[in-house]
Amino acid sequence: GSKANFEIGSNYMEIAVLYEDERVLAVNKPSGLLVHSAEHGPHVGEETLADWVLSHHPEMAEVGEPVTTSKGVLIPRPGIVHRLDKDTSGVLLLAKTQESFLFLKKSFQERKVRKEYKAIVHGVVKKESGMIDLPIGRSSADFRKKSTLPTARGEKRTAVTRFVTIARAEDASFLSVFPETGRTHQIRVHLKAIGHPVLCDARYAPTLHCPPALGRLALHAFSLELTREDGTVLRLEAPLAEDMARYTRARFLDLRFDK
Repeated sequence: GSKANFEIGSNYMEIAVLYEDERVLAVNKPSGLLVHSAEHGPHVGEETLADWVLSHHPEMAEVGEPVTTSKGVLIPRPGIVHRLDKDTSGVLLLAKTQESFLFLKKSFQERKVRKEYKAIVHGVVKKESGMIDLPIGRSSADFRKKSTLPTARGEKRTAVTRFVTIARAEDASFLSVFPETGRTHQIRVHLKAIGHPVLCDARYAPTLHCPPALGRLALHAFSLELTREDGTVLRLEAPLAEDMARYTRARFLDLRFDK
């Protein structure tokens, strides 16, 4: 795929385009990049993937649904139908037309989009595969966090995550993760709930060791598959970012990467 450079602060950020046609655009989002502007908190004013979209595809400015903050500020979300956490890397699908936006939004809402993530977690996951079915609410201790605990506040929303254990090291495991619902922080919260938080998760496992060789959340949106308006299947894959791939190869020597 092509790469388009994007000025972020003093860094030149490369955003890899995974796929593009007249209706959709798919990119490989780097870890550390917000999808769109934050309303509050430490990230207000940071450059975002939405800025990159607007600079490379100004025609997408009118696609999607902007958000109005409590202060009445309009946050543009050009073509954005789903999100990835700031520190998660991987495949992000954008709509280039309003018609496509509405179709994709419905597909995500009706859980017709199949998603696979790759994660490195703390500890040895004993099971070959498993399903985590725990409702998610808002943490009573920290409003920015989600929780599966009985003390969680607000509406507890159904959340289901399947996983398959791909490789094990002495104190870590490499998983393929399939979220069947799309709650905020779902994979991170669910893996923490079964005692295997994602490596370098500063929000959900702040006291656990984050290997400097990794230095980023070990969660990557690897693939996305959906049926299009015309009945054809679109499958998108985002190769692991080099930092996570390098660390994974070093840690799980029996793993073979085709990509």
